[in-house]
Amino acid sequence: MIILGIDPGTAIMGYGLIEQKGNRLRALNYSCWRTSAHTPLAERLLILYNQICPFLREHHPDHIAVEELFFNRNTTTAISVGQARGIILLAGAQQSIPIYEYTPLQVKQSVVGYGRAEKQQVQQMVKGLLGLDKIPKPDDTADALAIAICHAHSFALERRMEDFR
Repeated sequence: MIILGIDPGTAIMGYGLIEQKGNRLRALNYSCWRTSAHTPLAERLLILYNQICPFLREHHPDHIAVEELFFNRNTTTAISVGQARGIILLAGAQQSIPIYEYTPLQVKQSVVGYGRAEKQQVQQMVKGLLGLDKIPKPDDTADALAIAICHAHSFALERRMEDFR
């Protein structure tokens, strides 16, 4: 199974494409899409959309995993992240790719085994689980890979549970 994990954002949108074969995970492609801070929001969303769509057509992921919207204080940031999530959901739906959403707590729990893990712990586990030489940068890219790993673990568990029902 090929999983595309995405950490949504309008300035930097991290992505991580992984392959899951049995209990083995392998990174296929990871980086981020960026937009300029001086670009109006509507144009930023269009730029990101125009980067995501060809990526989906080229790589044909089986599933897309995206981080759910979470915010503490900054509602302005939350709104723009929500809009970035919207273009991810739209692009995935247009390609008929199933989309799964995970909270930051679920991602940390799945990757590290502790839902309140520090960012550095998650990054180290991403590096180790995927057999990478170094921690992916920027942080948004490592986060996207963590989201993809979370989906790989969660989806595999879900399938096993169905076998017992």
